[in-house]
Parts: sequence; C-alpha cells; structure tokens
Amino acid sequence: MWYKINFNKLVVQLMPTFLRQPRMIAFISLFSAELTDLHNAWLVKKSADETWLQHNSQVCKLRKILNDEFDDIERRIKITDGQLYDRQYIYTLGEKKPKYLGKIFIRQNTDYADTGIDFFVIVPVEINNEQNKYKLEAWVNRYRLASKRYKIIYNE
Repeated sequence: MWYKINFNKLVVQLMPTFLRQPRMIAFISLFSAELTDLHNAWLVKKSADETWLQHNSQVCKLRKILNDEFDDIERRIKITDGQLYDRQYIYTLGEKKPKYLGKIFIRQNTDYADTGIDFFVIVPVEINNEQNKYKLEAWVNRYRLASKRYKIIYNE
C-alpha cells in the first residue's frame, strides 16, 4: 500500500552512494526517527478510524466490538432489550383499598418497561475494575445511537 513506508530504508536509498557508511546512516536515521514515530501514530489512528467506520450502532456490531475489546477469548458480553418487566399493580389509587402495603421493591426501577432505558449491557464481573468501567462506558457511548439510553449490569 502507499502508506506503508519504511523510513530507515528510504533514508538510505535517498543518500548519495559515497555517504552510505554505517556511521552516516546511523546519524541520518536519528533524524528520521521522529518521522517514523509520527507515521506509526498515524497508522494507529487510521486503524481506529477504519474500525469506527466499519461498525454502526446495530446490536450485533456493538456486541462484537465490545467483545473484541474487553472479552476477546470467551466473548461473554451481551446486550439485551431494556424493557424487561411490566409493572405489577396490587390495586390502583382509584379503588381506594383500605390496607396500605407500603412500597414493595421486587426489582430495580430501571428494570421496568416504562423507565426509558433502551438496552442493557451485561458484562462479566471479571471486567469490573475502575479502568475498564470508564473505558466500557466510553466505547458504548461512542458506538450507540445518540437517542438510546443504556445501563451496564455486571453479571456474576
């Protein structure tokens, strides 16, 4: 490809033949080291941009990119629908039942269908450390649709 350049070889090829001695080649290669570092940084950025362009916010692609980054071998990260449960009512306020049972918490507030969470990212506990937590949030934020809300659940 046009972007795969070996700068050490290029420096030697561009030198006049009477200057191609080991000390001179080493001296000139010092100047090309910064250019090589810059080129390598560009290659890393190019690879990241190609990954960004190849993946969209489809569930299968989001799951693939998260598994590739965080759980490459076992691929245990899953994405599920956000509307898990409907609310179960004992009675409505209009019925005016005389007994007050208080609030009963069977599940978390975000597990119900009317909370607005669109999907859950289910992650194994082994990935749950401080650095991976923020990195996982950043990756999901980058690849999800802007209008979708999510919650990360650490599964045991």
